[in-house]
Amino acid sequence: MHNPNGHEEHFQAQLPAGTMSLDLFCRPGWSADTLFSMAQRRNPRRAFLFVSKVLGRHIPCAPSLMRKAFSDLADRIPAGLPGPILVTGMAETAVGLAAGVHAVLRARGEEAVLLTTTRHPLGGELLCRFEEEHSHATAHLVHQPTDPQLRENVRRARTLVMVDDEATTGKTFLNLYQALRGAGLDQLEQIVTATLTDWSAGALDGKFTPPVTAVSLATGRWHWAATEQPPALDMPQVNITARGSEPLNSLAACWGRTGVRDATRLLHTPAPRPGERILVLGSGEYVWQPFMLAEWLENQGAHVRFGSTTRSPVALGLAMRSAFSFQDNYGLGVPMYLYNVNPADYDRVILCSETPAAAWDAAFLAHFPQLEFHEG
Repeated sequence: MHNPNGHEEHFQAQLPAGTMSLDLFCRPGWSADTLFSMAQRRNPRRAFLFVSKVLGRHIPCAPSLMRKAFSDLADRIPAGLPGPILVTGMAETAVGLAAGVHAVLRARGEEAVLLTTTRHPLGGELLCRFEEEHSHATAHLVHQPTDPQLRENVRRARTLVMVDDEATTGKTFLNLYQALRGAGLDQLEQIVTATLTDWSAGALDGKFTPPVTAVSLATGRWHWAATEQPPALDMPQVNITARGSEPLNSLAACWGRTGVRDATRLLHTPAPRPGERILVLGSGEYVWQPFMLAEWLENQGAHVRFGSTTRSPVALGLAMRSAFSFQDNYGLGVPMYLYNVNPADYDRVILCSETPAAAWDAAFLAHFPQLEFHEG
C-alpha cells in the first residue's frame, strides 16, 4: 500500500576506500536517487561524501528542482515557532539551502533573519567561531550583523534553525549551538535542524537545553565498511580561514555573511532565447544571487543548470564524472574545483563572481569560450 508519508529504501555504493550501505526513509516526492549520489573525499578524516543532486554545488541542477527541495524542506519546519527566528546555514555547501529555507519562512510571515557561517573574515566584529572537525576546511566564522536592528533580532532570537545539506553525527550543529550560546544568545526556546538527508539517528536528543525538532527530506542509518588496504588520500591544503588579497564586491560580501531579512534578485542579464542552454555558476559561498538569476532565466524559457565552484577536494569516480582544478579567485592560494561540467553542453556560461574578473585563473576561464562574466 502506498504510504503518503514516504517510503523505505536500501542503498549501497562501492568506493575505493570502502563500502557504504544505507537504509533510509524518503519523504513523498523524493528518493535516494533524486537526492544524492556518492563519491570519495580526498580527506583522511572522512573518506566518503554524500553528493547532493539538488544543491547545484558538485552536480549542476535545474533551478526549479533546487527550489522544490528548498520549499519541501522548509515546509516541514513547524509553523508558529517563537520569534525572532535565526536561520543559519553552513558554509560553503549549505548557504544557498539556508537562504532558500529562510525565503519560505519569510513568505509565510515569520520574523526570520538569515545569517550564514563563512570562511571569509570581512574585517568586522565576529559573533562567534566554531569547528567542523571532519571537514576539508574546519573553521567557521559567524559575523555580527552590521545593521543594528538585525543585530538585536539575532541577540533576542527565540528559535534557532540550523541548516546543512546532511547530518551524520550532529556534532557540527552542536558546536554551532554552543558557540552561539557562548556569544550571548541566551533566549533560545526552540531548536530546529534542517537537512536534506539526516543520518544522525537522533544523536542530538538531550544534547540541547531547548527542545529540538529535526526535519529532512530523507532519514536513515549508514554503515561504512573500510577496505583492508584503502588508497592513500591526498588532501590539498584548503583549510584556510582568512581574508584573501582580492577585494570582495561590497554587496555580495555583506549579504548572508552579515545578516539579511529578505532577498531580491539583484543580478541582471539579457533575456534568453527560447530553449537556450545556459549554465549559471556561483563561486564558493557566493551562490544565492546567482541562483536567483538562474531561476529567472529558467522562468524565461531557457534550459538552465545552476552549479558552483568549490574548494571541496573530491576524487573522480561515481558521482564525479569530471573536474576542473584551478587557483582560487580570492587570493588565498588554495585550489578550487568545478565538477561535472562539460562546456560543450551550453550555449552560454554565466560566471557570477564576488571578486574582479582579473582575479580568476585565466587557464580555467579559457575552457569556456561562451563565457559571460558577471561581477556581483
